[in-house]
Amino acid sequence: MNLLRRLNFRRKLNLGITLIVLFVAALLSVFVTRIAANALIEESKRRGAVLATNLALRAADPMLSTDFLRLRNLVDELLNVDSDIVYAFIMDDRSQVLAHTFGRTFPLDLLEANEAEDGHLAVRLLDTGRERIYDFAAPVMVGGREFGTIRIGLSRTKVLDVVNGMIFAISGLSVVALLVAVVISAHFAKRITARIGALKEHAEEIVRGNLHLPATTSARRNCWEQRLCGRTDCPAYGDTERRCWYVKGTACAGCDGRAYPAKLAQCRQCEVYETFAGDEIEELADTFDVMAHALRAHIAELRETERDLTRQQGIMRTILEVTPDRLALLDEHLRYLSVNKAFADSLGLTPPEIIGRSDFDIFPRDTAEMRVAENRAVLTSGMPIYREAQDHRDVIPSAGGSNAAPDFGPGRDEWFHLVKVPVSDETGRIIGVLSTARDITAIRSYQDQLIQSQKMESVGKLAGGVAHEINTPLGIILGYAQLLQEDVPPDAQMHQDLQIIEKQAKFCRKIVSDLLGFSRQTQSQKKEMCFNNSIMEVVSLVRHTFSLENVTILADLDDRLPVIYGAPEKLKQVWMNLLHNATGAMPDGGLIKVRTRLDIMNMTVTAWFADTGTGIPEANLQKIFDPFFSTKPVGKGTGLGLSVSFGIIEDHEGFIEAHSPLPPGFIDEDMPQGATRGPGTVFRVVLPLEPQGAADLPDTDPRAKVQEEEPQEYPNNENRTGEGTL
Repeated sequence: MNLLRRLNFRRKLNLGITLIVLFVAALLSVFVTRIAANALIEESKRRGAVLATNLALRAADPMLSTDFLRLRNLVDELLNVDSDIVYAFIMDDRSQVLAHTFGRTFPLDLLEANEAEDGHLAVRLLDTGRERIYDFAAPVMVGGREFGTIRIGLSRTKVLDVVNGMIFAISGLSVVALLVAVVISAHFAKRITARIGALKEHAEEIVRGNLHLPATTSARRNCWEQRLCGRTDCPAYGDTERRCWYVKGTACAGCDGRAYPAKLAQCRQCEVYETFAGDEIEELADTFDVMAHALRAHIAELRETERDLTRQQGIMRTILEVTPDRLALLDEHLRYLSVNKAFADSLGLTPPEIIGRSDFDIFPRDTAEMRVAENRAVLTSGMPIYREAQDHRDVIPSAGGSNAAPDFGPGRDEWFHLVKVPVSDETGRIIGVLSTARDITAIRSYQDQLIQSQKMESVGKLAGGVAHEINTPLGIILGYAQLLQEDVPPDAQMHQDLQIIEKQAKFCRKIVSDLLGFSRQTQSQKKEMCFNNSIMEVVSLVRHTFSLENVTILADLDDRLPVIYGAPEKLKQVWMNLLHNATGAMPDGGLIKVRTRLDIMNMTVTAWFADTGTGIPEANLQKIFDPFFSTKPVGKGTGLGLSVSFGIIEDHEGFIEAHSPLPPGFIDEDMPQGATRGPGTVFRVVLPLEPQGAADLPDTDPRAKVQEEEPQEYPNNENRTGEGTL
């Protein structure tokens, strides 16, 4: 196969034509000789049948007159007339041989080898060991009665000798035809390959850049010379490189101005096309000339486009350099392809020092890991990230810990709107990430002021009024109730009533405290804390009390002991609210499952609080975090527990959501055998392990992080703002 591939086209063409002719000649020889052989054999059979029938007719009279001499002469005459006759003999109706050509000895076995069947001629092929013979048995009929039998033996071997001679003659003719065909094919291949070789040389010249060498070397006339039109305004006039049917917008009659090949069907009816159009090779040569002409025009356009792109690139570079937004383009391996001056200045580096490097080469390791995880999420999912991030750092260390550049101002908190979008090629494959960070400090400040003013306007008045109007009488009621308890025996009914008064007064005071806590803009004190410990402290505190109400708490905590940066007391208040809500949904007892899991990839920890209670209607799932929303009876709840919990989790840069009914299999395996449960509810709380520091702005202190808006979608299409990186 490799040898055939290395042969040049001319030899392949010669070899192909020779093999085709040889195959056809061999095929024809086989079929012709087979047909001729069959025809000769059949003709020999017919001849033998005719001889046997004639001899039977002629032998009737001698057999009736018992003229044995005449019978002998008949068989001898037949043997002398046809050299293919091997033997001949005549038998009477009693199978007695009356005359034969065997000399002194007659082969008796031959008598029963063949016989006429029902007065008709019978032919049978006999094998004597030396040769094969067609035996013809013809009845001698006299007056409708079979009077005897004529037997003639015709040699099949001699017939085959004639056939073999014919095969030899046909084979000789085939060889002569093959030689003639080879000579003709060689001449034909030489002419064809010469033209193809010229096209090959022309293609090589095009590869070398020589686009002015014509592929058509034969002399030819042009369309304006043929038609003597004198139309100098025609695009084809004076164009010696292309045929007129390759030119768009020609001015000849009947041409509609379309381009090749749309106009070719119309041009085929033109006398110029009929006169000058050649075979496929000549059309290929014309196509090469058209291609060279198109390449020259295209190269000229590309050079002009290159000049335009260079000019536009300079304009775009100027725009990117003067914009205050921080822009960075990363490739699919998360290495920087391009950054603008604002991004480089924020790192205290120059753009050439950043291009080609990764986040691990520029930022501290914790910040780099966070940035790489975020960018890789954009590459894999193809989903853009939109979030807000805060920066309150004073210095920016370089990757090597050397020169530090000032941030946006020591002691200032600045907010940035960060957008990271995937960059795709023309096939839709994601090949990079484009990151932009815009300073929105002023907008964020106005937004915070507006939200706080609206909150204080709606709730602050109510909370202040409640504090002033209710706290004083509540304090008096609580004080007198406690004093009266000292004057009443503990086992008296009045003592129990006073305890109820004290309990309800404290409950009212808690309502006032929740109102003030919801309306007050405070900054909780945060520190490193064990996430599991904060939950277990609350669980241990309420486990016994809940068991009295037939409520079992099952804790399934991550054994990796996740540590977060948060306010322990605030989070304990959230856990307590969730556990009390779960107990309230199970008046007849049930099971509460608390589960925590650490997500190293996303740097978060998640807690689930699931119960087997009555569940939450779908319509109420949209309202449970609204202030003062409650489904409990009057006096049983304030409607502030989940809204306060929502604010605490949001302050920790996380989010909380509820699902009801429980997902299948979430708690079923933990239920006691035979126990029944309601639809149930699960609250999911997700918190970052630490304030997510500005990934676009390096930081030396892991505590000095910025808040972010979570780069994912949450239930009800809410975007929750937390800490993150630029």
